[in-house]
Amino acid sequence: MSVLPNSLAARDVSSVLHPYTNLAQHELDGPRIITRGEGIYVYDDAGQRYLEGMAGLWCTSLGFSEERLVEAAYTQMKQLPTYHIFNGRSTEPTIALAEELLKLAPAGLSKVLFANSGSEANDQAAKLVWFYHNAIGKPRKKKIIGRVRGYHGITVFSGSMTGQVANHESWDLPVGGVLRADCPSHYLFGLPGESEAAFVDRLVANLEALILDEDPETIGAFIAEPVNGGGGVIVPPKDYFPRIQEVLKRHNILMIADEVICGFGRTGAMFGCETFDIKPDILTCAKALSSAYLPISATLISTEMAEKITEYSGKIKKFAHGFTYAGHPAAAAVALETLRIYQERDIIGHVNEVAPHLQARLAALTSHPLVGEVRGVGLLGAVQLMADKTNKTFLPADAELGAYAQERALAHGVIVRGTVDAVFVCPPLIITKDQIDEMMDALKLALDEAALHAQHLGLLAA
Repeated sequence: MSVLPNSLAARDVSSVLHPYTNLAQHELDGPRIITRGEGIYVYDDAGQRYLEGMAGLWCTSLGFSEERLVEAAYTQMKQLPTYHIFNGRSTEPTIALAEELLKLAPAGLSKVLFANSGSEANDQAAKLVWFYHNAIGKPRKKKIIGRVRGYHGITVFSGSMTGQVANHESWDLPVGGVLRADCPSHYLFGLPGESEAAFVDRLVANLEALILDEDPETIGAFIAEPVNGGGGVIVPPKDYFPRIQEVLKRHNILMIADEVICGFGRTGAMFGCETFDIKPDILTCAKALSSAYLPISATLISTEMAEKITEYSGKIKKFAHGFTYAGHPAAAAVALETLRIYQERDIIGHVNEVAPHLQARLAALTSHPLVGEVRGVGLLGAVQLMADKTNKTFLPADAELGAYAQERALAHGVIVRGTVDAVFVCPPLIITKDQIDEMMDALKLALDEAALHAQHLGLLAA
């Protein structure tokens, strides 16, 4: 891609810092400028169409041209374009959205604290853990256990709970107060000859040991995505979460379910908690909450937490936390309409109808010379790239085969997401079986080309 002087691309290069981008390379290559969207497709400024196989950033569940969401924003903007919920003030969309969220959420959650992004929702989940333990007279019970490969955002503390090196190196993260548990991927982290059941036994024992070594009275919560998204689409073994929660309950450690990616139908249920038998004390959500049409997130807390926090707030006469745009009326109106569409159109039913086709197409890639494992649930999937899958030899990080496959898929008109050694798909929930085939055909071509590239570099076993 060339950057023409005085073009929109040149203006971008001169003025915009892009997240998750090699900034120096971007100055040479320039941006791919997306100008419009329709259904599950987006178009760039050259008129090229792309199937958005990542739903934007794991989030545009209803596609890019849902008129009901546009109308909801327009109607609310005309009536009350903005207002805050500080100092006991409120708006009707904010109240209605909180009520609807609590109806849909796992049992036992009774209050909602709004924010604007998944990072913010997880950051304030940690703050609520601290505030709650102060409220109940356990001021030492503050550490948060995250997991290797977990992703919970990029603010200072949510970025610390995140368990990925790229989010830490050169950023002086993690800060203190975060512990790290194992990643529940048997393929990536199982020992030679270790069964999946034995693997879970080991992870549970390691968690117990970590808690006892640190002192249970210093640990406030455990945070986990039902499926690790950005960390590799890691689908945990069936009995992983029930066993983990037994340990947490025994030590009075709160369970935070990060549903930012999994929430609202992605796994084939309204929340990933239902899919994996998670009983959260705190649940965070964002992304598909509004189909990403406007920024909004939420942190839901248990009745027990809500009661103690409210009582403590009365005692100290304050609850000094909140974001200016939390519960923004326009964003809340769009989110409320999004939840209505999920239910009226039985979006979860549609996911369960088409998801087996996606998972079958992914499974077929296990025979590919570059693919060591496929992982997935619902409309979420990943292929693990390996140098030698027979001997389980991983690719070197600097090979960037996932990024290469991502670019080749783009050349074939499909947007996927590549990491160092994996490629992810996470299409809009409205995708059809034919469109799944379109996406997967392009991914297969991209993997074929990546395999040839790996052979040329001498990275792929003969």
